[in-house]
Amino acid sequence: AFNNLEDNIDLAEDFLKYVIGYVLENCKDDLGFLDKRFAEEQKQKPEKDRASEGLIQKLENVIKKRFKRVSYTEAIDILKNSKENKKGKFQFPIEEWGADLQSEHERYLVEKHFESPVVLFDYPKEIKAFYMKLNEDGKTVAAMDVLFPGIGEIIGGSQREDKFDVLTEKMKAMNVDAHELWWYLDTRKFGSVPHAGFGLGLERLVLFVTGMTNIRDVIPFPRTPHNAEF
Repeated sequence: AFNNLEDNIDLAEDFLKYVIGYVLENCKDDLGFLDKRFAEEQKQKPEKDRASEGLIQKLENVIKKRFKRVSYTEAIDILKNSKENKKGKFQFPIEEWGADLQSEHERYLVEKHFESPVVLFDYPKEIKAFYMKLNEDGKTVAAMDVLFPGIGEIIGGSQREDKFDVLTEKMKAMNVDAHELWWYLDTRKFGSVPHAGFGLGLERLVLFVTGMTNIRDVIPFPRTPHNAEF
C-alpha cells in the first residue's frame, strides 16, 4: 500500500538479490555441486554457445549489479535498430511501437545489449491488464517486468489503478465483464489508496539459481498435456 511503480521496482530488485544472496550464503555445498555440473554441461556445447562465466560467478554478478531500468519505448527503439531485427533473425520482427515483446526480444536486451538484468517499464496500455495504473500520457500503464539472462521475464508487476471511474472505463474499453468482477470493483468503490504489487515466476528463479536448462526439471509437480486435474 502507498507504493508507486518505482517503489515496486525497488522492492522487486531487492527481493531477488536477497533470495539469491541467501542461497549463495546458505547453500554452498549444493551450489558447488551445481557449479561443477554447469561447467561440465558447458564443455559439451559448441564454443560459441558456452556461458562466459560459471554458475556461482553468474549469481554473484547479479547481486552486485544494479538492474538496468529501461522504458518500453526505449527498448522498442533498441530492438528495431538491432542487427538481429534488420537481418530478420528474430522470429517475431519488431516493426512498430505497441508490439508485445517475446522471450527472444527480452533475452536480446538482457544478454546481448545490456549484459545485465533489465527492468522494463511503462508498457502500452493495449497489451497489459485492465487493472494497471494509467499513466498521465494516456498511452502507457505503470507496469514493469524484470528480465534475467537465460530466462527472460522472471517478475511481472504494476502499480494498480486505484480510481474507480478510470478502472470501470478501462474495463468497458477492454470488454471485461464488470458484473463478474463486482467484488474487485468494490475494493475501489468504497475507497482505495495508491498501491502496487508483483508476481514471481518461482520455477524460473529456481531454474536460474540452479543453472538447469529445462524448466521441466525444476517444477514441483509433473505437468504434461491433458494432465491438469484442477
